[in-house]
Order: sequence, then C-alpha cells, then structure tokens
Amino acid sequence: MTPSLSCLQSALWLPLFDDLADPATVARLAAEAEEAGWHGLFVWDRLSWPAPVSAVADPWITLAAVATATERLRFGPMVTPLPRRRPVKLARETATLDRLGNGRLTLGVGLGTDTFGRELARTGEQIDDRVRGGMLDEALEVLTAAWSGEPVHHHGAHYTVDGIRFLPRPVQQPRIPVWIAGYPGRARPLRRAARFDGFFPVDIEHPDQLAEIVAALPSTAGYDVAVGLPPGTDPARYATAGATWWMVEFAPGDVSLDLIRGVLRDGPS
Repeated sequence: MTPSLSCLQSALWLPLFDDLADPATVARLAAEAEEAGWHGLFVWDRLSWPAPVSAVADPWITLAAVATATERLRFGPMVTPLPRRRPVKLARETATLDRLGNGRLTLGVGLGTDTFGRELARTGEQIDDRVRGGMLDEALEVLTAAWSGEPVHHHGAHYTVDGIRFLPRPVQQPRIPVWIAGYPGRARPLRRAARFDGFFPVDIEHPDQLAEIVAALPSTAGYDVAVGLPPGTDPARYATAGATWWMVEFAPGDVSLDLIRGVLRDGPS
C-alpha cells in the first residue's frame, strides 16, 4: 500500500474553536475548499478546550451545514470520542448526515482523552482507558448492526438495544467508512482498525513511523491511512510511506480565518 502523490487525497482538519465556532463560517470554508480542489474537510469533536480558546461549536450541526454547502467534498468528525456518545443516537445522526451529503460521510472514532482540560472527568464520563476501549468496541458493533437496516438485538456490558430497526439506512453500504484513531506503538488500536476502513495515527512525527504502521494494516484497495500535517509540510514522503489522505492540521490556540483561507487558496498541490 504505497500510493503515489497523485493518488493522495487532501483535506482541511479544523478545530471548531473561536473564529470557527460558527457553522455558517465553516460551511463557507467548505464550499471554498471544494472549489479550490480539496477532497475533504474534517472537524474536531470537543466539548471544551483550555484557554485562550473560549467558544466551541458542535461538530454534528456544523457537518450538516457542510453537507448542504458542498457536493463532492468528503467530511466527518476526526475524531469523535465514541465512548462519550450513545451509539443508538449516533446511528441515527450518522445515517441522516450521510443521506444529507449523498454518501460523503467518514466517521473517525477513538477513545477520547482527558488530557486537555479534563473534559471527561468534568462531565462525569468514564476516564479509565481500558473501560473506554471496551465501550468503543461495543459501540462499533451497535453502529454496524444499526446501519444494516435489520433489527438490532444487542445486550452487552455497556449498551442494550432490544429489537430496534434503524431506517433509513445510510447511502453508503455496507456501512459508512470508519477510521480508527490511535497512537503509534499501541497494538490494540491497530487491531481494531484492521476490522474497519481506515486508520488515523495520532501524533506521527516521521514518515518511517508511518511506514511501520502501514505494514501492520490491511493492504486491500480502498483501505485508508490518514495523517495530520502542519501547514507547509510536504506530504510526498508520507504518501510513499503509505498515506492515502493528508490533512492540514491547525494549532487550536491560534487558528484564524486568514490562516485557513491562505492555506485553502494555495490549494492541495
């Protein structure tokens, strides 16, 4: 799995903070990105962030605005901390959003973290990583079953669904693409990612690191590996290492519309 740079998909990866805490603004940026030749726009899913950030937007309402403002752009949360979301509600939200965008949603999921501002602890969420890992796996089972359109019968350690059928189904079949997030050097996220459609390694520092990860992932056509890179980074070596998507990442404390528009208008190449 070593795609050429010409096959590499490009995206903007936006924290929905301060200047970007307005869904109409992000929708306009998405339309501009599509026109400039970008392939995707992904957003953070956070409830809060430490100062100097003060304003935070909801990712799902924002992504609905993006879906209606664009026609070709792939979009999604990158990533949603699935253990703090009810999977039955997310099943409805994702199917509806995928239909709104005519099959363009990618669902990025992960454990979430309490590192930045103690978001989990301060809202009474589970803070044990191992427990959240079990919740993540079980929630993915519920989502996959719900997207099938068949009645869901699930009785697990964390969630119960007793014979509910989730219709309408998403446009994308057999399921909405799921990308799993994880840190380099951790085996469990890689095993989890191998069962789904893509992997998003967090905090990649070098292309060689990525190459090691890619070697442990499925080499089938259509499997995605996405990397977040700061503005101005040449993605060529990451493409050689096996990346299929590169996302321009912006530091949350000093992101501005001027900076994003400058990157956006330069285009993905």
